[in-house]
Amino acid sequence: MLRWTITFVIIALIAGILGFSGIAGAAAGFAKILFFIFLVLFVISLIRGGTKRI
Repeated sequence: MLRWTITFVIIALIAGILGFSGIAGAAAGFAKILFFIFLVLFVISLIRGGTKRI
């Protein structure tokens, strides 16, 4: 699952750079969505990783 979170954050950063620089206006909205997906997956990864070590 950590691999997916890294993939989403890289895609979100690329979309954010493209969207906020004016190259693609729709990419900014896409970046926001991907950023929130990344946050949710990151929190889930932290919780699952923390519970496996106990």
